[in-house]
Amino acid sequence: MPGKTKSIPLNTWSALFSEGVVISRASFDDLSGSEDIGHSHRDDWHLFILQEAGTTIFEIDFQQHEIRPSSVIYIHPTQVHRLVAFQSAGICTWAINNESLKPEYLELLEGITPVVPMYLDEETFSVIHATVLLGIKYAERKSEALYSALLKDNCNTLVALVASQYLALPLSSTAFSRYGNITRAFKAALEKDFKSVKSAGKYADALNISTAYLNECVKNTTGHSVSSHIRQRIVLEAQRVLYHSDRSVKEIASDLGYDDYSYFTRLFSGITGMSPTAFRSKNHELS
Repeated sequence: MPGKTKSIPLNTWSALFSEGVVISRASFDDLSGSEDIGHSHRDDWHLFILQEAGTTIFEIDFQQHEIRPSSVIYIHPTQVHRLVAFQSAGICTWAINNESLKPEYLELLEGITPVVPMYLDEETFSVIHATVLLGIKYAERKSEALYSALLKDNCNTLVALVASQYLALPLSSTAFSRYGNITRAFKAALEKDFKSVKSAGKYADALNISTAYLNECVKNTTGHSVSSHIRQRIVLEAQRVLYHSDRSVKEIASDLGYDDYSYFTRLFSGITGMSPTAFRSKNHELS
């Protein structure tokens, strides 16, 4: 495992890419021995992977996901991830930054995160795959007067196609209802303010609805209460920093808005079944 830092490594779009969209296709036999594999990080862009052949194994927020042929997965910018291995893999990937993503699609992606790999039926895979290949052809035509627009529109189409598949899942059946709209707005606010806002009432106030109605919407859409989402988001961030940095538990608690170290430890233990220190030790032993 690489040496610890004071923060989770972040790949920035501006440092790596010139266009607002990147789309590619590649094949790999076995990268299990590569030095680059195992370096956990965040990207400040939205990443999609379509598996054509073989297997790709990713770890995303402490869960390993095996991506098999005819499957797709979306990785959100907040998610810490690392590539574990390829096994005779053929993949298509596309990435898009917030500036190039349609605002309505950004809202949808915020609402479906986190997701797991999803198997696509033959027809759906064929449509998405053909759209990727078309995007790759666009990427090669750099002399086009509307080159950037072609790439951006193609990638947004791909985002819509994939988001549509996730929204069609049973747990997303209320995604376009009033409940679903409010839940997405709450999750977006939570992602922005979880370090400073811990009260369901304050999120309800920000959305101009009652606390009871916010809880009703979120519980019906996700199966969990507002308070549960708040606690889970805080603990997930704590897990990320505990594993990927050398910051002390007290520093992490303070950064997450908890001056009461003992309370933070009880909260973490209640969600994970172990103390922050035990979580760090266990995961370092496994890495």
